Amino acid sequence: MASDVQRPVEGRKGFRARLHDLVSTQAEFDATQERRETVRRGCTAVAEVENRHRAQVSGILRSVTLRPRQTVPALEAELYDGSGSLSLVWLGRRQISGIEPGRRARVEGLVCIQDGRRTMYNPRYELSPRPGE
Repeated sequence: MASDVQRPVEGRKGFRARLHDLVSTQAEFDATQERRETVRRGCTAVAEVENRHRAQVSGILRSVTLRPRQTVPALEAELYDGSGSLSLVWLGRRQISGIEPGRRARVEGLVCIQDGRRTMYNPRYELSPRPGE
């Protein structure tokens, strides 16, 4: 009889999660999907990375910008994983083939806090193939 009591509780939890999916905004739904993808890839969530620690994170490149930093070109990108954003900076680079908005990437490197933002300089990166590639 105790097992009968437990089954409805599990059912309600599933129902509650399904109901949340139905009423959530597209942005919330996308963030949840990104967090699931981060876990699936075995990476650390951006919100959990610590200052001055190496980390491997995965997400979508939201923006890519060329910005000079004290006469040195720097390619900057924003990586979003559903839990937060991480700034990626490649010093001395004006462009990198494949680094473009909307592309999924996994990056690894030392995380630091720069101007209040989590930042990774010259990270190692792996681009995921686009659908159909």
